[in-house]
Amino acid sequence: MGARADAPPGQDRELGECVLLPGLVNAHTHLELTAFRGLLEELSFAEWIFRLQAAKREVMTPDGYLDAARHGIVEGLEAGITTYADTCDSGAAVTAMRELGVRGIVYQEVFGPAPEQCAPAIGDLRDRLAALRAESTDLVEVGVSPHAPFTVSDELYRAVATLARDERLPVAAHISESEAETELVRDAGGVFAAGLRSRAIPVVPRARSSVALLERTGVLATSPLLIHCVRADDADLATIAAHRCSIAHCPVSNAKLGHGIAPLARMLELGINVGLGSDSVASNNRMDLIDEARAAVLFRRVAASNGTRLDARGALELATIGGARALGLGDRIGSLEVGKAADLVAFDLTSAADVPGEDPVTALIFARAGRRARCVVVAGTVRVWDGVVRHEDLGMVERVRTLGRRLARAIRSGASGLASDASHA
Repeated sequence: MGARADAPPGQDRELGECVLLPGLVNAHTHLELTAFRGLLEELSFAEWIFRLQAAKREVMTPDGYLDAARHGIVEGLEAGITTYADTCDSGAAVTAMRELGVRGIVYQEVFGPAPEQCAPAIGDLRDRLAALRAESTDLVEVGVSPHAPFTVSDELYRAVATLARDERLPVAAHISESEAETELVRDAGGVFAAGLRSRAIPVVPRARSSVALLERTGVLATSPLLIHCVRADDADLATIAAHRCSIAHCPVSNAKLGHGIAPLARMLELGINVGLGSDSVASNNRMDLIDEARAAVLFRRVAASNGTRLDARGALELATIGGARALGLGDRIGSLEVGKAADLVAFDLTSAADVPGEDPVTALIFARAGRRARCVVVAGTVRVWDGVVRHEDLGMVERVRTLGRRLARAIRSGASGLASDASHA
């Protein structure tokens, strides 16, 4: 950002009656799962995970993951999202981000609930990281993500933390998301414990809480991005703050999967950097960060009607500079300031829902969700104009639609013999 006189040669564009904002920052996505939209409805969390993973193994291919990731980014660009913090198993998000010219961090996931899986999992992770780093750019960074307590052993958590410190990699982890996860970590009980025992993996109580588990295994020492934190209590949040961790708050996904409402007000009171995340469309059905901001406001007010309120401006900050700070990018993006990257989004303010529109921020958060951005710019390059994503592969939509049909058939065919072994996630 800066004065027009100091800008490089380029084309001036008239935006008309619009609100101009920093590009929106999605602090948690699973772009490779976009083809699962609407296929995993009305399920318990464990059953949701099991069906997702079973269908991935049966249907998904490298080309399928790549098309899904591309499609997810197109959806995000249409909604004004310029930066994506993506946890990814296949690695396809790196290629998709490069192709579509967006900014992001791709956290390569690693799994291994049995202690003996640690060494091969770390070896495979190193190989994947080497390949992804060869594709990284000034806009796209690579990190690591030990998935969750029900898919990662203590040994693997420690090994990933060591690797991240040694190689200065950003870290993200799903944590304190569900009651089933808490039962596993604290009590060695519940559906996840049953699934692990069915695979002859020993299960014992591991810590007072999932956050305490990450502290004990050294993960918090890397100051990671912690995803969800729905079940984090005051002691957990104090620990998170002490380790300078950030949080990706996913209000719609948390509600849709029945996990609850995260303690957002306490997070902010403790000075924790919090960004908004859509999570995957497998658990949310759409990627709309303005909608997430609206949900964050409303859920906060429902959770504590007499407590600290979150207003529209505060929610917009979570979707912009809050997310940028949570990802360690606050010095580059997230606000319209001289010296920062030209990541911009413009939303038109001429529809019926925008009138009278005396307060554009209030109108944006409470009346704007679900409508396309007029213009989106990433690092000074126009990626969306008049609501249309530039350089979109028109055949991609039909390929993703076909992929979705195949996934739906696989999910239906596997439902009748479904076991509750969610530990394969």
